Amino acid sequence: EMSRIGRSIDMENGLVAYRTERIMIWSLMEAHASRDRVIKNCIAQTSSVVKQLREETEKNLDDLTLLKQLRKEQTKLKWMQSELNVEEVVNDRSWKVFNERCRIHFKPPKNE
Repeated sequence: EMSRIGRSIDMENGLVAYRTERIMIWSLMEAHASRDRVIKNCIAQTSSVVKQLREETEKNLDDLTLLKQLRKEQTKLKWMQSELNVEEVVNDRSWKVFNERCRIHFKPPKNE
């Protein structure tokens, strides 16, 4: 009787762990996708501004204010691109930790 109760508790704990890890993995995937989407959107918008400022600068080579604004936007664009690289590293490390700690109960989908 005790061994049957023990197996029942183990199965219940395994099911709870599976459900918890499933919730965690979907939350993790959603968070990474959301941040990736936001960063890429910012990169696209800033790239557009840089392109526009570059065209204006080519027409007005003597306008130092315009040139300064172009440099500022280019710096912002480089910062955002490096932020995207950082996000990729964070994503990879998050999956590595999750797989190390939770692989017994739940296998994540392949499209990480």
